[in-house]
Amino acid sequence: MSKVKGSRTERELLHMFWKHGWFCIRIAGSGSMPFPCPDLLAGKDGRSIAVECKSGKGKQRRYISKEQIGELESFSKGFGADAWVGVRFDGKKWAFLKSSQLGRSKGLENYYFDKELVASYGISFESLIE
Repeated sequence: MSKVKGSRTERELLHMFWKHGWFCIRIAGSGSMPFPCPDLLAGKDGRSIAVECKSGKGKQRRYISKEQIGELESFSKGFGADAWVGVRFDGKKWAFLKSSQLGRSKGLENYYFDKELVASYGISFESLIE
């Protein structure tokens, strides 16, 4: 995924949170900071959600490094937020998974998601924010 596409999808999700009455910030350059941080941090009525955003084409498997998931979980625990991976395939709606619902590569070095995994375990944006 290009940085431009990644930024666009992050902003799309940020606007969705605001549209539904959530406060939300995008942490630009989150993948290049020396500190663990998610792509988005959203909150409403005392509930906080940290989101790592990923997008891709429908037939491809997308990988996420073990370090990236570890940083999401570390930040979320320290901040008191729920950690989620937000996934949007081209032309589809957002879906959200916990890291425990992601697949693992054979050597356990990476996590992954694909269309089947998202269909089995992903929840909708509406379910995430209710």
